Amino acid sequence: MSASLGGSLGGSLGERIRLAHGGGGVAMQQLIANELSGLYADPTQLLHDAASLALPHGRLAFSTDSYVVQPLEFPGGDIGRLAVIGTANDLAMVGARPLHLSVGLILEEGLELVVLRRVIASLAAAARECGVTVVTGDTKVVERGKGDGVFINTSGLGLLDGLAPIGPAAIRPGDQLVVSGDLGRHGVAILAARHGLRLEPPFPSDCAPLWPAVQRLLAAGLRPHGLRDLTRGGLAAALQELASAAAVDLVIEEPLVPVAEPVARTCALLGLEPWQLANEGRFLAVLPAAALAPALALLQPSGATWIGTVEAGPSRVRLRTGFGSERLLAPLSGDLLPRIC
Repeated sequence: MSASLGGSLGGSLGERIRLAHGGGGVAMQQLIANELSGLYADPTQLLHDAASLALPHGRLAFSTDSYVVQPLEFPGGDIGRLAVIGTANDLAMVGARPLHLSVGLILEEGLELVVLRRVIASLAAAARECGVTVVTGDTKVVERGKGDGVFINTSGLGLLDGLAPIGPAAIRPGDQLVVSGDLGRHGVAILAARHGLRLEPPFPSDCAPLWPAVQRLLAAGLRPHGLRDLTRGGLAAALQELASAAAVDLVIEEPLVPVAEPVARTCALLGLEPWQLANEGRFLAVLPAAALAPALALLQPSGATWIGTVEAGPSRVRLRTGFGSERLLAPLSGDLLPRIC
């Protein structure tokens, strides 16, 4: 089995899809660039969280995502809540107010109806929390053993303001980097639920809508130059994507990156990197220098923290350690541990 796709899936009988191709790192980026980019009229949109659509009477953002998490229910959420929050957050990352969702359900034969009812009730509650309406959907049932209980696809529409959509093209040297809260909660919550780890006290996922925080920034006139929600691949993947897309050097103050003590302890025990763990209620904001102080004041209740600066230079991410040295942040490779969506 090949280590990466490299060329085309049709180029060799030995090439196969691996779990790493869904992990948010190098393998997934190679899959998108080598095999899927031909689907898009504008390949530069490939790494955006949502597409921006210019229509005669306004501008909309459109996004779609699929969710295959196990277990279906976990501390702080479930697959239904995750499906709504995830797509609503993707819309928020281009500065769009989430409006409408479609919901596609793939159900496995043998799924208990009581579980489905809980998931649907949670999905509906999350939609109300995000201020979105479910307007269309589809349901399919597959044979026992051909699914994983429930798979959900959600597509979302959001309303953009009249300004240019938020995206990497606006990022400039001198911009400042802010994370909206501590990292790795969702990854640890899924890991604990999946493998029966008894964390005391129980540690819930951070699964929560991001539009309210983005809306506060926009309402205050503090328009970010870039936004990324820190899902698959965590902060590490988001930094690598932005550095590549904007062709800039991101300099990160490693000791300032916020990690909650239970996450740090779990990572130390299991040899995981909190920067690479998934989040479902955190984002990275790239802000003009003049907006840094007022933005931190607005976002402080959620634990927002300044972590670094954008500099001119090659597309890379440099970490400044607590000892005054520097190291490069290596791109994520291999399987995502734990798989979270």
